[in-house]
Amino acid sequence: MAKTARAAAVHLLNEVLGEGALLGQVDAPLASLSPADRARAQRLAALVLRHVEQADRVLKPFLRKTPPLLVVNVLRLAVVELVQGEAAHGVVNEAVTLVRNDRHAGAFSGLVNAVLRKVAALEAPFAKLPPQRLPYWLRKPLVDAWGREAVTAMEAVQAQVPPVDLSVKPGWRGDLVGEPLPTGSLRLASAGQLSALPGYAEGAWWVQDAAAALAVPLLAPQPGEAVVDLCAAPGGKTLQLAAAGAEVTALDISEARLVRLRENLARTGLSAQVVVADALTWQPERQFDAILLDAPCSATGTIRRHPDLPFIKDGSELAELVPLQAALLDRALGWLKPGGRLVYCTCSLLPDEGEAQLAAALARHPGLRVEPAAVPGMDPAWLTEAGALRLRPDYWAGRGGMDGFFMVRLAR
Repeated sequence: MAKTARAAAVHLLNEVLGEGALLGQVDAPLASLSPADRARAQRLAALVLRHVEQADRVLKPFLRKTPPLLVVNVLRLAVVELVQGEAAHGVVNEAVTLVRNDRHAGAFSGLVNAVLRKVAALEAPFAKLPPQRLPYWLRKPLVDAWGREAVTAMEAVQAQVPPVDLSVKPGWRGDLVGEPLPTGSLRLASAGQLSALPGYAEGAWWVQDAAAALAVPLLAPQPGEAVVDLCAAPGGKTLQLAAAGAEVTALDISEARLVRLRENLARTGLSAQVVVADALTWQPERQFDAILLDAPCSATGTIRRHPDLPFIKDGSELAELVPLQAALLDRALGWLKPGGRLVYCTCSLLPDEGEAQLAAALARHPGLRVEPAAVPGMDPAWLTEAGALRLRPDYWAGRGGMDGFFMVRLAR
């Protein structure tokens, strides 16, 4: 088990870059650390994943051959920390210790020491390097869809550490320091330990990206309405629906992913019926006034929060995701009451999971229509020709960014 945050960060990088594991699902290296060190290890690993390309370019002149992955990741971590302004003495010494203490990599400790002392002598080594590029499988379709300039701007946003956005229960008047966003979310000036912030214990708010928080205002749930939240975990939208007074059914196929939803329902004092089931086979006992379908997708709009995704995906999952989204949409439409409404959304930048899905659904379902989007704080630039909402990370590049999404409100 890792004994320090830096050691754990290197283990996390080994799992993501060597084994293709999701960063958020690697727990073993963190087990023996304090909560503060666990958070630091995850933060360091994510920071490196945002800058792998730049770190490798800095290291390349000093390496004649590529050392083992553990050594490379120690070097990457050290380079990124040096660029962030950490004291060179501590960074170099711990990097050397991490390699020396590994029985397979110990022979490289001298190399690590020599290389990092040279890197430490460089002035602003990242200054003239462009942001890390998206992998070809993702960059090409995005350039085809949105243009090279927009994609370059997205890459610049995705290289930044994202802010923490909160959704706040209506009527709460607590003392949280942050920027109220025009869309209704609160963006924290600095997060720190979230559980120590005002309102946490009383359940006055929950963490939710400002982009994700727009789907519920688009659906516009009313008190007492029967609403189902499909693919509900981790549950931010369920909490919004419940806070609006709707009678909420939260459905997800994964019991494990619903744990956090149940915990947040308990903390906030909000209520929802939680159902573990596959939406493709589940049969509700009634029809619904409104349905929110946050469909499984490539998650390509969330890379700034999940910098591991470009390293563990290759685009092949789209062959299964696109027909799954269509099947879920068709099934959900059958559960709507006459005059009901449905919001379909994905956190994807790819038109195949958004604009193309909408066009195909309208062709399959005569009488289905797009209802005009009316969301407080909505930028008209987000509105598509068909009347849906499309947000890309580059739209808010100067304000800390938001996740990318596609969403549309449909009615019969």
